[in-house]
Amino acid sequence: MASKPSKTAMPASYEAALQELEQLAGQLESGQLPLDQLMSGYQRGADLLKFCRSKLEAIEQQISVIDGEQLKPWVQE
Repeated sequence: MASKPSKTAMPASYEAALQELEQLAGQLESGQLPLDQLMSGYQRGADLLKFCRSKLEAIEQQISVIDGEQLKPWVQE
């Protein structure tokens, strides 16, 4: 029995994950998905959110090291 390829692989970048997450949110909010697709979409969204958060935390840690362990407030110029 051949299995269907799953869409569980994480995207190559934060931007790709965010784009997929936005598209998925639109599909979920539309109310047009059958229940089984709704649940798998919700799980995929949770996985993508976790991926994005981990990427952001990694960047925050790098910035913390660069700035000498003190995060400085961002000021828009």
